[in-house]
Amino acid sequence: MKKHITLLIACLVFAGNLFAQQHLSFKGVPINGTLQEYTNAMVKAGFDCEGSQGGVSILSGDFAGYKGCSVRVSTLKNCDVVSFITVTFRGSMVWSSVLNDYNTLKAMLTEKYGKPSDTKENLPAVANPDYDNFIVMRELGEGKYSWCSIFSSELGDIVLSIVNHDGMSVRLAYHDKANSEKVRNAAMDDL
Repeated sequence: MKKHITLLIACLVFAGNLFAQQHLSFKGVPINGTLQEYTNAMVKAGFDCEGSQGGVSILSGDFAGYKGCSVRVSTLKNCDVVSFITVTFRGSMVWSSVLNDYNTLKAMLTEKYGKPSDTKENLPAVANPDYDNFIVMRELGEGKYSWCSIFSSELGDIVLSIVNHDGMSVRLAYHDKANSEKVRNAAMDDL
């Protein structure tokens, strides 16, 4: 009888480990833990911590072959679990340069995660090399047009976009599904 109980307990522990929540990874580190824990892991991964405030840590460093990226690790104060990370690449005033960076990162993400689940690349006249950079920045900044691809998986979503930030910049946003649900549940408790 003791052998059966021991075997049952071992099976339950094994099954629990099988169904343990998995997390989307950023720079090889699962998006999980408190803000301080995750910030420390990113520092160990080579980023410099610029500071933390209001549930956000701001880091800087190299990412995916690009120098000088800004990384924001985010959570809610009342639910100290990391669920959202954004990487903003250095800005440029030249549309073709930003578009090239976007297309390079999109190709890399497609190779790793498969075809995007959604793509919105709808800025008019982009093929025209004489298209005014100022008009592109203004229209993106006003939200008239968007330029993004979403890569979805069972672990979460990665959104690649071009934003009006320090000129125009490419931005990656990582949304961990398991921890986003924890943050959502904490927000629901507020209602």
